[in-house]
Amino acid sequence: MSTYKPKFLKSQSVGVIPVPFSGGQKRDGVDHGPVKIIQFGLLDQLKELGWSVTFDGHRDYTQLRPASDPPVGKLLNTRYVSAVTESVASSVQAHLEKGSLALTLGGDHSIALGTFAGTARVHPDAALIWIDAHADINTPETTDSGNIHGCPVSFLLGIAGHVKELGWVKPCLTPDRLVYIGLRDVDAGEKKILKENGIKAFSMHEVDKYGIAKVVEMAIQHVSPNRSRPIHLSFDVDGLDPSVAPSTGTPVRGGLTFREGHYICEAIHETGCLVAMDLMEVNPSLEDDEAVFQTVTIGCSLVRCAMGETLL
Repeated sequence: MSTYKPKFLKSQSVGVIPVPFSGGQKRDGVDHGPVKIIQFGLLDQLKELGWSVTFDGHRDYTQLRPASDPPVGKLLNTRYVSAVTESVASSVQAHLEKGSLALTLGGDHSIALGTFAGTARVHPDAALIWIDAHADINTPETTDSGNIHGCPVSFLLGIAGHVKELGWVKPCLTPDRLVYIGLRDVDAGEKKILKENGIKAFSMHEVDKYGIAKVVEMAIQHVSPNRSRPIHLSFDVDGLDPSVAPSTGTPVRGGLTFREGHYICEAIHETGCLVAMDLMEVNPSLEDDEAVFQTVTIGCSLVRCAMGETLL
């Protein structure tokens, strides 16, 4: 019998929200990630860890695609991203209001616009720990690609400027409640944003310098001093090295090892502060079957560690 005592949840229950969505970027296939993760048995794995699991079912988000969605400045698929993420925010909010942990399976990382917005409605002081090779903090002005999966954090912080089509997204994050781990492919405009806003970011340089245990300790203490704030963990599998998680759309060499990725999740679980988690950018259409198996299996394993699985 599990003895886990979460600080900010009413019980050891989890709501699982699959979001098969790829509209925040140009590569197809990432929308198949949630189905594959569920097929690999994640729900039963969570039950075996002692969690009561509510599964939202596989929803067809393509029904929210507008008939016309021309670029908004540089931004692509803005109305589609807005409709999907607003829906996701309501789903996350509903699970958190019941006192359950909200686990969202993506899908591309633009979905985090909705997941963290939903968390902030219930836990306005929530901290965001963002695991990624990329900072995803471009603004509509600094983005080169126009892909919104590279912009969600700027909207959450309220530094993106007003975009009418994303008007439902209200600033709900402050720089002191945001920390990054694993960065190694950051645009020049993003580096400027990070510095100007005093945002704590641990790149792979710091992981190499201090070791993952010290980095995670510093990261948690920064955003949730003395475990005082609820934690939302947003984990992009491209934070891991491509040799570890190859089936993802924007792989970058020199990333987190298998154990470093798992240690992050284990340490965050140990705080008792986790209220929401995103697992993003698993793309089963990329690489061969062996690589897909490896990536999906690791995705499930990361979630299990964040939910309490231990080595002993």
